[in-house]
Amino acid sequence: MRRLLGKSQTNNRGTQHQASPTNLFQLSTKTIGLIVVVIFFIVPIVRLIWKSFSSDQGITLQFYKDILREPRTWEVLQNTMIIVVLSTAIAFILGTAFAWIVAYTNIRWKKLVQLFVFLPFIIPSYITSLAWVQFFGPGGLMERMLTYVSLPAISWDLYSMSGIIFVMAISHFPLVYLFSVHVFRKIPREMELAAQISGSSRWKAFRKIILPMALPGIVGGSFIAFLGSLDNFGIPAFLGTPADIPVLSTYIYQQVIGFGTSAFQRAAVLSMILGVVAVVGLFFQWLVLRKSKQVETSSIDHSPRYDLGKKRPIVEIVIWLFFAVTSIFPLISMGLLSFLRAYGLDFAWENFSWKNYAYILTSNSTLEAIINSIQLAGVTAVVGIVVGTAFAYKRVRNSGATTKIMETAITIPYALPGMVLALAMIFAWMEPLPGWNPGIYGSALILYIAYMTRFLILQIRSSVTAFQQVNIEVEEAARISGTNGFGKWKKVLIPLITPGVLGGALLVFLNALAELTVSSILYSSTSETIGVSILSFQQSGYSLYATAFSTIIVGLIIMGYLLLFAVQYSWNRKVDKRK
Repeated sequence: MRRLLGKSQTNNRGTQHQASPTNLFQLSTKTIGLIVVVIFFIVPIVRLIWKSFSSDQGITLQFYKDILREPRTWEVLQNTMIIVVLSTAIAFILGTAFAWIVAYTNIRWKKLVQLFVFLPFIIPSYITSLAWVQFFGPGGLMERMLTYVSLPAISWDLYSMSGIIFVMAISHFPLVYLFSVHVFRKIPREMELAAQISGSSRWKAFRKIILPMALPGIVGGSFIAFLGSLDNFGIPAFLGTPADIPVLSTYIYQQVIGFGTSAFQRAAVLSMILGVVAVVGLFFQWLVLRKSKQVETSSIDHSPRYDLGKKRPIVEIVIWLFFAVTSIFPLISMGLLSFLRAYGLDFAWENFSWKNYAYILTSNSTLEAIINSIQLAGVTAVVGIVVGTAFAYKRVRNSGATTKIMETAITIPYALPGMVLALAMIFAWMEPLPGWNPGIYGSALILYIAYMTRFLILQIRSSVTAFQQVNIEVEEAARISGTNGFGKWKKVLIPLITPGVLGGALLVFLNALAELTVSSILYSSTSETIGVSILSFQQSGYSLYATAFSTIIVGLIIMGYLLLFAVQYSWNRKVDKRK
């Protein structure tokens, strides 16, 4: 018996001794991860906050006092709140309506409807602004179409508060739809049927049962739309700047490019105000959701609940007219205008030319912008695949308090408005240590750091979803059969998670490819991006060059999403054949 105990103790000591290098490796990895997260995700925000209170004389509130005393600040804040609140309200109505129609009614071609719902979100908002101006503006395609059919010419001056609000709402209502449609489908239909049997009308059942249960998704999507409107720089820059309608994002940009003696401190204070507005929005979201009812089932019901009957063709016509006016015609208008020899000419064959595209594709500045953006987007996507997928695996399989804290820290740069993040990057990397300037600010490297910091969470979320669909028993079976380490990843995990990981990588790539807000502050003469180049063309009066460049980007984005669908479809077929 003693011999057995002795052997057992010896084996336990041997096991502990063998396990110690693994534990040491895990501890080292966690420590390095924490240090990286602190340096790249926490320190920039802390430096931004510190900069808003600091001056050559030390800590001060003078910058806050100066800015809050200026009438211009309150004008900017008022414009921001009007635009953000009203655009969010419109996005709330449109997103909820489309989510209910797709989830509950028997309209046809639902997949195609969903594709067009997402189209305004897929295309960068500054390109949407350009397309709308060229379709609705004076001399635009809509005015010409109405004149052609002998109807009174109607145009809409989008360089106005109403133009900014509506274009922003159209760009962000897909977010409300995305968060709401699955929540609607999860609500048990029996609850609504019980209410109707007890005498409630459909409207009352919707108001008393469906809407309260769908509120978490609707409010969550509306809050994301609120943050998107607050963060948006492209729409106010394209539509608001010519009409002198500043909002916080464009006002911060003007402060930074003004290069005054206190430009960065003033921009930091305005960024803090922008952050406070976002936090207030989060507080209101919490108030609304505090007493909301939770969905009581996790199953998703895709079958229609309402037969529209004779109303179905009318509903479908209204839906497709909405898509035609908000997406199809503006993009067609932009595409046609990109071929005109000069702005204002009729759409006649003799007025079309390839000269705008020839300039875009042969000019050194635009080619450099394309190359820079592709490199930035490519490197960000690759780093996201490696780092984001590894973190996601840790998050799903062995999530602890440290991992959750790191995930929260990684989420902050994406949740913050882009202007705020850009300033945080400047303050963090202009002089990382007192007296040491490594030359990161003013080079392309700061853009790489900012893009990775901003978009890494998108890859993590996509990879987390992919890992959650892989049962832990699959890994255990591979381990029992002797497949472990890299072999487990190569033979088991990678084939199963590839569609989700590639989807996240493409999302990161396309967001980075057309990014404007962060780039507008951090770019230099050698690191101009596609978004900055299009903005420069538009502000310099070269609208046709901006239009041609935007049309190329829209084509690349659509091709990218089609490629993703093709890869996922072929991959799923391959997996089905193996089964």
